[in-house]
Amino acid sequence: MVTYSARVEDLDAVFKALADPTRRALLDLLADDDGRSLGALVDAFPEMTRFGVMKHLRVLEAAHLVVTDKQGREKLHYLNPVPIREIHDRWISRYAEPHVAGLLALRERSEGA
Repeated sequence: MVTYSARVEDLDAVFKALADPTRRALLDLLADDDGRSLGALVDAFPEMTRFGVMKHLRVLEAAHLVVTDKQGREKLHYLNPVPIREIHDRWISRYAEPHVAGLLALRERSEGA
């Protein structure tokens, strides 16, 4: 049985992982082309070291946002969208009432004018 505090800790790990722009960029890369090797992900971030990318991937794996599959000598990384959906269901959908959508549309129209 999963306790409430364990579920909160899981969500905390997801929020922590999503708070970093590099980790969000890694998730975007996997969303566009799932099953990338570490080498392919490192190549996408020439300003970072291999160790730096690995560190970000460990945080994403700990939050269950990335799962891996070892194929021979290569480890492939895949996006797991379930934790993001859980955040949506728990937090975002609560605030996505029609009146909030209307306010956002009004703001967009006023800023676009």
